[in-house]
Amino acid sequence: MNLSYWEQKTWLSNIEFGVIGSGIVGLTCALQLRKKYPQSKIVVFEKGMLPSGASTKNAGFACFGSLSEIIEDLKTHSQDEVVSLVERRKNGLNQLKALLGEDAIDYKPYGGYELFTQNEKETYQQSLANIEYINNLLRPVFKDEVFSIIKNNFRFKNIEQSLVYNRFEGQINTGKMMLALLSLVYKNNIIVLNNVEVTSVSDTKNKVFIQLNNQIESSASKVFIATNGFAKQFINNDVKPARAQVLITKPITNLHIKGTFHIDKGYYYFRNIASRILLGGGRNLDFKAEETTTTGLTPLVQDKLETLLQTVLLPDTPFAIDMRWSGIMGVGKTKKPILKALSKNIFCGVRLGGMGVAIGTHTGKELASLL
Repeated sequence: MNLSYWEQKTWLSNIEFGVIGSGIVGLTCALQLRKKYPQSKIVVFEKGMLPSGASTKNAGFACFGSLSEIIEDLKTHSQDEVVSLVERRKNGLNQLKALLGEDAIDYKPYGGYELFTQNEKETYQQSLANIEYINNLLRPVFKDEVFSIIKNNFRFKNIEQSLVYNRFEGQINTGKMMLALLSLVYKNNIIVLNNVEVTSVSDTKNKVFIQLNNQIESSASKVFIATNGFAKQFINNDVKPARAQVLITKPITNLHIKGTFHIDKGYYYFRNIASRILLGGGRNLDFKAEETTTTGLTPLVQDKLETLLQTVLLPDTPFAIDMRWSGIMGVGKTKKPILKALSKNIFCGVRLGGMGVAIGTHTGKELASLL
């Protein structure tokens, strides 16, 4: 590919700050850099037509972890670490709403629910037994009781009789959120280049050489990596991809479900979008197969999702599947993001642990502050 003089000089020369990845983290990082450096040239490189990870493919949950997920996290994290993770998610959601406005992201404070299938009897009993303990643990963050027990008023079947309710959860419109974020980026004179993949970066101490699409050379004074589940090609740290598969139904007459819902320690999740049901998850059926940067669908996961619809969520309601898709998250042994300098001029903010909506804005700001 041969670039013209105009293309080279206008878009790919004299770059002060190059940001790799145009998801929530990358765009927020670019906005934070613009705030600090109003005259600098900032270019965001995105390998896809739209963000390639999960920023435009997620379920639109404004959440910070279900009760059973928090209990599970306490097995591998200290109490202080778990509280810090939850607080980071809460603060991140508040920062997202403050940055874009609740109307722009179509925020709906419908609350969140956790239901337990009949195969989760032990998890169910453990969750109910620990609800007071977790509420006390999180009280300094929310200044109130977070989780409570309610009846199954949604006509779900084949589940334990009680649900856990969280009044602090909500929904957002993922598409509107990213559109508002991109609009803000454009207004701040930040360049976003789509279908441009950064294939390598090399820090010479004076600047960073950037190879694009394996054939075009550019450079920047500083580079910020915000590729989350795709970060392994740039960093040698504990981060790996995790594919999340999703489906959505066609509109359902008189849909009786409203809110965000969690099943099986957060491995399954669903919500209403107007009169549709969006349902995703299932990577725990085959962790190795879903440890991939390839978007796609598998019969194993999709069949499980449909079975949940038929037997638990909509057992007495006819439905039809309208769309299916998948997105790539970044996970690791711990759920704390990796935020660090890789060299004098290269920085990274990755491994959002499936909580990109909650912590993406906060992480993007932190990534910019590494400078």
